[in-house]
Amino acid sequence: MKEELQTMLKDCHLCPRNCGVDRLAGQKGFCGVDAGIMVARAALHMWEEPCISGKEGSGAVFFSGCSLGCAFCQNRTISKGQSGKVITVEYLAELFLDLQAQKANNINLVTAGHFLPQVREALILAKEQGLTIPVVYNSSGYEKAEMLRYLEGLVDIYLPDLKYLEADLAGKYSHAKDYPEVAMKALEEMVRQVRTPEFDERGMMKKGVIVRHLLLPGHVRNSKKVLEYLYGTYGDQIYISLMNQYTPMPAMKDDPQLSRKVTDREYDRLLDHAISLGVTNCFIQEGETAKESFIPEFNGEGV
Repeated sequence: MKEELQTMLKDCHLCPRNCGVDRLAGQKGFCGVDAGIMVARAALHMWEEPCISGKEGSGAVFFSGCSLGCAFCQNRTISKGQSGKVITVEYLAELFLDLQAQKANNINLVTAGHFLPQVREALILAKEQGLTIPVVYNSSGYEKAEMLRYLEGLVDIYLPDLKYLEADLAGKYSHAKDYPEVAMKALEEMVRQVRTPEFDERGMMKKGVIVRHLLLPGHVRNSKKVLEYLYGTYGDQIYISLMNQYTPMPAMKDDPQLSRKVTDREYDRLLDHAISLGVTNCFIQEGETAKESFIPEFNGEGV
């Protein structure tokens, strides 16, 4: 299987973009990176959901590059593959073990899909060498379900976004009108693999799916559709994380809607809708979360 996955990098169809470039030869597709594993940060991260970060922190490994490329991305410095350190599979496995030694509650793979063959290999190696804490796959949701199957048995917690159920919105802001159908299929595969949520005695998640949704200013309707789909399809089988932390980045300064923060009224409307649907397995945000100070420094820390 290792050889099969490596071959995929030669004619890359790992993600729904289906670029077909030879990343082993140094070519780059939509994700902006070749086959060299590029990591921008590997450190304890305190700003995930409480059952992921806990008091000790989540062992977050931020990978450079991204197959989605949202216009409003707050991690733009790494999502375009412009910063980060190139490392080996063996060193990536060492990073996982080092984070475990730092008492991380889990290994949090942030936007790793375009490095799936290498990450899979590193996880197998790390587990052979003593990695025992849960593995979190933190994703935009724009993933091929058939690729996710290669992670079965290696990932314990899936933490995907479900950004859009309106194709026009996905096309406008993420250049991916197929996002809704792709993300729904990916989520179905994630839930199939890890099934119902499990927690330890401290309330830390051991297994399960948490679906994140970021409310965009002016787009409550899209968010309500996302909520209705998630709860109508999966009920209490998953947790939902409703975020109000949209932070206007310079690239969006001329956009009539995304040049501002989400208002309290918009977020309250979404929360009221969740209550009316009967959603109980839900994380919400309180206070001022739309700040650039919440965006990590991607300076190679821990790599």
